Amino acid sequence: MKSWIPLLLLAGSTQFAAAQKVEKKEYSGNPVFPGWYADPEGVIFGKQYWIYPTYSAPYEKQVFFDAFSSPDLVNWTKHSNILDTSAVKWAKIAMWAPAILEKDKRYYLFFGANDIQNDQEVGGIGIAVADKPQGPYKDYLGKPLVDKIINKAQPIDQYVFHDNGKYYLIYGGWRHCNIAQLKPDFTGFIPFEDGTIFREITPEKYVEGPTMFKKDGKYYFMWSEGGWGGPDYSVAYAIADSPMGPFNRIGKILQQDPNIATSAGHHSVIKAPKEDKWFIVYHRRPLTETDRNSRETCIDKMEFDKDGLIKPVIITKEGVKRTPIRK
Repeated sequence: MKSWIPLLLLAGSTQFAAAQKVEKKEYSGNPVFPGWYADPEGVIFGKQYWIYPTYSAPYEKQVFFDAFSSPDLVNWTKHSNILDTSAVKWAKIAMWAPAILEKDKRYYLFFGANDIQNDQEVGGIGIAVADKPQGPYKDYLGKPLVDKIINKAQPIDQYVFHDNGKYYLIYGGWRHCNIAQLKPDFTGFIPFEDGTIFREITPEKYVEGPTMFKKDGKYYFMWSEGGWGGPDYSVAYAIADSPMGPFNRIGKILQQDPNIATSAGHHSVIKAPKEDKWFIVYHRRPLTETDRNSRETCIDKMEFDKDGLIKPVIITKEGVKRTPIRK
């Protein structure tokens, strides 16, 4: 029995040292976790922050999703392969830009797949479902939710917005963006009052990557501009009184800093519960990289002025300060 005591003490001291090391880390640093990841969806479930990104690689290798969780935006745990093409029989390549929400204790992961170029190809926007944020996820519909080019919008880059008991799908590439109201069970759509299902809400200079949030009764609509493989990739926004708009472009709030990183874009927004702290989660390309798939996930502060306008985001190497979730 005595021979085990030093080993137990050593194991305990090692764990304590690791805990102490975690506790002392006050800033996330950028990127917030290693690996090439893009199009990050940031969200809060319970007492954990979560990020669901695209695995950034050539299309034929983009066949799975990983997720990352953190209690404080600083220390991140990787959850590997929460969904892949083996669970979605119609998806073959290019699984992109997940969006997620919790409803009735189930987690619905919306994603794009196959990069379809016309209505004859199989692919579009699908949904996977799980009982836990980390999955494993399985195909919810057995087919895409949106599988056609509608209002000239490629069915990619989906975001799900919950407002006053209604759920909206906002999506679109190729410089066009649509909004549609989802059925409560997410199996289809509820037509608008005029009988249409998909309404175009494309603002000036929109390219892709839509997201929306509500603050002080106003609807903030954000999107990416420029080319995702180039240094001009950036994020702009508009504000309206309704999720339907009209959305008149106000200006850019996120873009490259040639001294830090290029191609800063395709983002999401997190607000810390019970605090007036906002964070922008986005991807960018390190200055050392030229491959367009060399993208990393970063977090920086997002702040507002006295009129509710978003201040230009300062992209940093330090990232954000440790922020445990207050409940």
